[in-house]
Amino acid sequence: MYQAIVFLPLLGFLIVGLFGTSLGAKASEYITSGLLVISAVLSWVAFFAVGFGEGEVFTVPVLRWIQSGGLEAAWALRIDTLTVVMLVVVNTVSALVHIYSIGYMHHDPNRPRFFAYLSLFTFAMLMLVTADNLVQMFFGWEGVGLASYLLIGFWYKKPSANAAAIKAFIVNRVGDFGFALGIFGVFVLFGSVNLGTIFANAATFIPAEGAPEGAAVLTFLGYALDKQAAMTVVCLLLFMGAMGKSAQVPLHTWLPDAMEGPTPVSALIHAATMVTAGVFMLARLSPLFELSHSALIVVTFIGAFTAFFAATVGLVQNDIKRVIAYSTCSQLGYMFVALGVGAYGAAIFHLFTHAFFKALLFLGSGSVIHAVSDEQDMRRMGGLRTLIPKTYWMMVIGTLALTGVGIPVTVIGTAGFFSKDAIIESAFAAHNPVAGLAFVLLVVAACFTSF
Repeated sequence: MYQAIVFLPLLGFLIVGLFGTSLGAKASEYITSGLLVISAVLSWVAFFAVGFGEGEVFTVPVLRWIQSGGLEAAWALRIDTLTVVMLVVVNTVSALVHIYSIGYMHHDPNRPRFFAYLSLFTFAMLMLVTADNLVQMFFGWEGVGLASYLLIGFWYKKPSANAAAIKAFIVNRVGDFGFALGIFGVFVLFGSVNLGTIFANAATFIPAEGAPEGAAVLTFLGYALDKQAAMTVVCLLLFMGAMGKSAQVPLHTWLPDAMEGPTPVSALIHAATMVTAGVFMLARLSPLFELSHSALIVVTFIGAFTAFFAATVGLVQNDIKRVIAYSTCSQLGYMFVALGVGAYGAAIFHLFTHAFFKALLFLGSGSVIHAVSDEQDMRRMGGLRTLIPKTYWMMVIGTLALTGVGIPVTVIGTAGFFSKDAIIESAFAAHNPVAGLAFVLLVVAACFTSF
């Protein structure tokens, strides 16, 4: 079942990518969408089996992959609660985007290529979230970056789309450079890239408090680092990768420009796939980040500043898709604050809720743009409630969830209310030195988002 969840999107990509022209647009749409729906249904089955089970962790071997000297990396699927939550998010939103795209892209002559890219994007993200070792995670990480480049620049005859695709690719290379260095550092420190081995050795890696400083274990930029300093540097390098993928300041500039792609692409990038990769990676490698208090302080500060900064920039945007894009930056900042203060459950909870209401907002905005003859400037919109009443109510629901409307100390509220509240509460109660500042910035950002 787990192999089917991961490889059905790849099968769709191969069939449509190789034979899409022969099959025709309709067949290509139905093949890729059908396979994604099956994968999404199986993901929910896995979610209830593992998520509501005993929380066991197990691996599903796929094939022997890399064996070179001390480096051994088998391709296997690591299945635990975190994995199945991400499988549900990625496959469900991707399946909905595929179905939505059948109608949205009906006028485009290159539909087979578009649907092949969507399925490739989904497979790369699934490879990332099921990774049992850091090399496999890196391949999925780069696959997501490649697919995003292809999708953002899908309308390649449009100069602004080409520029946005290149910008996304280059900015992400900056983050990926840090991520690659972080993986090298982990291999030097632990002698393995397998997550099970790394987590087993992480607990005893840092000497007990008061113990004499050990010998240097890593040299970085000419400095010999002991275990504590080395772990901090490695965690910061890994976080640099997350900053690029999840659009944290200062590597956030590619995300609003990614709106040049078709609207379904915006929904997929901003809701379920690319931008959640950095949050997932930090949550997955939390046993390492817990060993470096300094790295967690940096994560908290960057997340809080991004949440505040992106919310302020969003206030002065006029393009409907760019407003939603900056809200994505802001909400990702919330998730990183939760990760920084150790509230990993709250971070993934917000990732889950955000994926669905943000996908709703983007797909709703696509409907609005279609209704007003491809106009994206909100200053030229108005009176649409009578023209598109269903879209109007869907956008209202998505906006209320993004705002986090609810009644405190009750069970009445939107999904965004409960997840944002959990993060703000975690920041308030945390012992992190910058948690107080983060709490204030998050509350202000929430007010800006509501506006």
